[in-house]
Amino acid sequence: MQKPATGPVRVVDGNQGVARLTPAPTQPGTYLGMPKFPKAAKKALELGVQRKNMRNATTTIRNKRAMRVEETPDWEELRTAAAAIKDRVGRHLDHYLVQAEENLTRNGVHVHWARDAEEANRIVAEIAKAKQVDEVVKIKSITTQETDLNEYLEEQGIAAWETDLAELIVQLGHDRPSHIVVPAIHRNRAEVREIFLREMGRYGRPAPADITSNPPELADAARIHLREKFLRAEMAVSGGNFIVAETGSLVIVESEGNGRMCLTLPKTLVSIVGIEKVLPTFEDLEVFLKLLPRSATGERMNPYNSIWSGVHEGDGPQEQHIILLDNGRTDVLADELGREVLRCIRCASCLNICPVYERTGGHAYGSVYPGPIGAALNPQLRGVEHDVDRGLPYACSLCGACNDVCPVKIPFTDILVHLRNRVVQAEKADKVPRDIEVGTEMALMKTAKWVMGDAKHFEAVQMGSSLAGKVLGGRTLGPIPAPVADRWLRYRDVEDVPKQSFRQWWKANRQEGK
Repeated sequence: MQKPATGPVRVVDGNQGVARLTPAPTQPGTYLGMPKFPKAAKKALELGVQRKNMRNATTTIRNKRAMRVEETPDWEELRTAAAAIKDRVGRHLDHYLVQAEENLTRNGVHVHWARDAEEANRIVAEIAKAKQVDEVVKIKSITTQETDLNEYLEEQGIAAWETDLAELIVQLGHDRPSHIVVPAIHRNRAEVREIFLREMGRYGRPAPADITSNPPELADAARIHLREKFLRAEMAVSGGNFIVAETGSLVIVESEGNGRMCLTLPKTLVSIVGIEKVLPTFEDLEVFLKLLPRSATGERMNPYNSIWSGVHEGDGPQEQHIILLDNGRTDVLADELGREVLRCIRCASCLNICPVYERTGGHAYGSVYPGPIGAALNPQLRGVEHDVDRGLPYACSLCGACNDVCPVKIPFTDILVHLRNRVVQAEKADKVPRDIEVGTEMALMKTAKWVMGDAKHFEAVQMGSSLAGKVLGGRTLGPIPAPVADRWLRYRDVEDVPKQSFRQWWKANRQEGK
């Protein structure tokens, strides 16, 4: 089949009013420009259709996962083995990274090291320009979302096309992912149809005018739209599920076959992979290929498992690059408790079980990593200086359901409590700006410390409380003009202020001789 001659063209984007090669997300720039979680969550809770979509989708995935786990008799042993492997990687990460680089290079792969997102994006753009390509096709990659690669390439005059169906829906919808495994989980099929009809023709082959919201028809429209991009693409960009240090192999798993197209048709393959994705041996990979599909999509195995051990003439890309990305991961590794989050294999089982995520959706977290993993990972990758990240450790009820389903046994609740302490210490040290609520809460905590720290102080407050109870005469407390107290009392009934303390009651009723 002859490759289409046309390439990307600039289209005036309705959201930004400027000519672009690819659709612009509704929130330009990084996720850090979004509101902090309490404000974003309140807005998300008002989206009734999204809440229904989220509930239906997460319930379905949870049920499928439960079925696959129940039929796996050694499930707990697999979880224990996976956690042990990941912990060993963390303890000896320097060794395994060097081993991986040596074996990848021996296999003909060009290995690059990136300290941060900017450096990783720059390397991708430099490779694209060296190959004189003005567009790339992409396999679904959370890491490239983390670095905001698409927008960087757009600025460099290079179009980045998402080829995963859900990522395509998100891109054409001028949207951002709301889930790690199912990025368009917040959309229903009727919304997808509208997006395809409105946007496909602006960026390539249009959707059929008579298309319905029937999933096979939507999938066919996406397939036809993407086929011309696959056929003319000279370069592909991916992430990586694992890198096997022992053999110098890149492992990519996916469900649709778009990844296999990206891994075979283009001449150049560039993969941005987090440094924590290294596995010591090929034997270790077996454990994770059992855990990942069951936890992520409720499947016994991924339909497409691709393992690339370098360049081979006449088979797949003839030039392969792997960018090993830090971007805050060594900072996470330095935290003795927080480092356990680096076990994550991005299955999203913690999202699917989380009652907070199910109701707010992923966008409220201000990161491509939402849910429990986002709450535990983002403040460590980016620090607690920003409102978005400082609020995430509190975006959790500490119910512990995420601990139970995590295939690598990440202790989410322990890490989140630990991060809450880090946030408080940063606020106490004035390392982050305080708002009126934070200031009021800290003042209340200092007052409580003064009261509880000395018996005389405690007794004095009890006397004052008894006096207040007598003055109020049993009246219930209502809203008061203190930001924290007002928010608490607005939705809760508070017991009447007692007219006597427990000690006073005991002395009057239980004292010896009475």
